[in-house]
Amino acid sequence: MDIEAYFKRIGYKNSRNKLDLETLTDILQHQIRAIPFENLNIHCGEPMELGLEVIFDQVVRRNRGGWCLQVNHLLHWVLTTIGFETTMLGGYVYSTPANKYSSAMIHLLLKVTLDGRNYIVDAGFGRSYQMWQPLELISGKDQPQVPCIFRLTEEGEYWYLDQIRREQYIPNQEFLNSDLLEKKKYRKIYSFTLEPRTIEDFELVNKYLQESAASVFTSKSFCSLQTPDGVHCLVGFILTYRKFSYKDNMDLVEFKTLNEKEIEEELKNIFNISLEGKLVPKHGDKFFTI
Repeated sequence: MDIEAYFKRIGYKNSRNKLDLETLTDILQHQIRAIPFENLNIHCGEPMELGLEVIFDQVVRRNRGGWCLQVNHLLHWVLTTIGFETTMLGGYVYSTPANKYSSAMIHLLLKVTLDGRNYIVDAGFGRSYQMWQPLELISGKDQPQVPCIFRLTEEGEYWYLDQIRREQYIPNQEFLNSDLLEKKKYRKIYSFTLEPRTIEDFELVNKYLQESAASVFTSKSFCSLQTPDGVHCLVGFILTYRKFSYKDNMDLVEFKTLNEKEIEEELKNIFNISLEGKLVPKHGDKFFTI
């Protein structure tokens, strides 16, 4: 695997000599704007694999994205390779319908230690829940970013990531009650502990998430990519674009329904993805918001 090929893939041309917060932020932002958060393999009849070589081939050589277990695994390798002190952590994702966190550890995130301070780095949550900058591991401090205000809270051995969101304006009235719209202003995202993990800790859940009928990932096909001022999301046949801070405390969310030919075109034009297999777009009943 060639680290230079990764940096070419994300369009990163800046210096990597300083292992500081600015460099870390810059790499994270380049990755989330170049590498989509997506699960399209499942809906093309192909596996979502955890091996680093396979992920590198998929994301870097074949210009694809992946879900958290893949894109954060790749980012862990990148940051470690260039010298950042990086640790894999495991997260428990909050379910709005169930009003609780997952019992299984289904999310992979990273901790990076810089000059004695710890930061949470996550390139794999996508949509309007995606951090754009590393979050300093401080309890109870509001950390404003372009997408929203993030907040980390420590309770015992657990940390909790929440966000405070803006209002949203949906010009297309047909989609005012779309099940893809986040309804909460204060949104719980996931919890985690600081226990170091390895990729092997996620092998069973990786299999479950792509095979179980109870998994949101088998219920919905999705692809999400950040831009300098917002985020594109394709879920099933629905394409959305959220522009952050369209007005004071207001995001603009535009919706469009696509046909299969348009999906292929937009995957290429917006997400820079050309699929090798046949995609079967799916918008099942499992809860998933953009």
